[in-house]
Amino acid sequence: MPRSDIFAVYRLQVPPAMAAQRAQMLALEQSVEMPMEAVSDRRIVSDVVARVEQIEPQADGSSLASLSLAAETVCEDAGQLMNMLFGNCSLQPDVELVDIEVPASLARAFGGPNLGIDGLRRLTGAVGRPLTCTALKPIGSSVDQLSELCRTFAQAGIDVIKDDHGWANQRSAPFAERAAACQRVVHETNATSGRRTLYAPSLHGTHVQMLRQIELARQHGVSVFLIAPLICGVATFNALKREHPDLAFIAHPALGGAGRIAPPALLGKLFRLFGADAVIFPNHGGRFTYPAETCRDIAHNNRAPWHGLRATLPVPAGGMSVERVPELKREYGADSMLLIGGSLLIARERLAGRSRDFVEAVTAAAEAAT
Repeated sequence: MPRSDIFAVYRLQVPPAMAAQRAQMLALEQSVEMPMEAVSDRRIVSDVVARVEQIEPQADGSSLASLSLAAETVCEDAGQLMNMLFGNCSLQPDVELVDIEVPASLARAFGGPNLGIDGLRRLTGAVGRPLTCTALKPIGSSVDQLSELCRTFAQAGIDVIKDDHGWANQRSAPFAERAAACQRVVHETNATSGRRTLYAPSLHGTHVQMLRQIELARQHGVSVFLIAPLICGVATFNALKREHPDLAFIAHPALGGAGRIAPPALLGKLFRLFGADAVIFPNHGGRFTYPAETCRDIAHNNRAPWHGLRATLPVPAGGMSVERVPELKREYGADSMLLIGGSLLIARERLAGRSRDFVEAVTAAAEAAT
């Protein structure tokens, strides 16, 4: 029976003459972790040892090495997939993980998003336009302050109001009190306005703690959660997603720049594979330095057909402003969610009006495209 393979592309920062040898060393490092001469079992040689499939010299002097990794080594575990793709070689500064492809069987095992773009549209009632999103800041605020922010944002018609990713169980606004108060305000505002604004509290802590947080928040009607997969662990994230198939998860990219995994592979593919219904990423031109092409590639990988997985909603963020809404709509299209936080909050006493401007700008940008 032919083996099932995961394909990975690595950038090797070595002289071209050394690329073939370096790629072979990488194949051993990311599979059996021992010299080939020490492997005596023929089945391991044929079915487990990673293979170098192709080496392509690049104009910048680096080389792209394509490797096939045995899917049996992953055990349908998200953390183990990360380990086999980039575990040991993440410690080697001359290697970057550029791209990945998994077999359909592994994609089915991880499952991808629970709801995806279509499901988030059903929850919010948003049709034919980008969704709008904002964040509750700053950390240190009280529950009353946060719930009033929620009220202002919900009254303006913003689709998703999420905790800032730094919110955990701080004394100023403990999770249980914060989630209950913010969801209550959103529910009350929706009942008056007829809209379907969602509140997404931030999950934190151990798997057991996050299960308790989900249970508590669900009792108040929460159906969407913010999670940082690289903080909590990708296996924990994937498990939570599988354990709650009716919930949506917005993935935050915190720690995503700590390694050398190309953002289109990490945020565009792996986060989607593990279950992100929406993926926040730092858009070009904001507080971060991702190139425009990288951002477009993330969005493409979020939404492109892939083994039947639901499409993930790309969320360009990181210092965006209302004035950039037309540009963001042109770049990412209707199947996106635009996240603007600090640019709204800086309006202070004019926050309500600035929030309405955001919603109206998205509507206008969508109408201009029809």
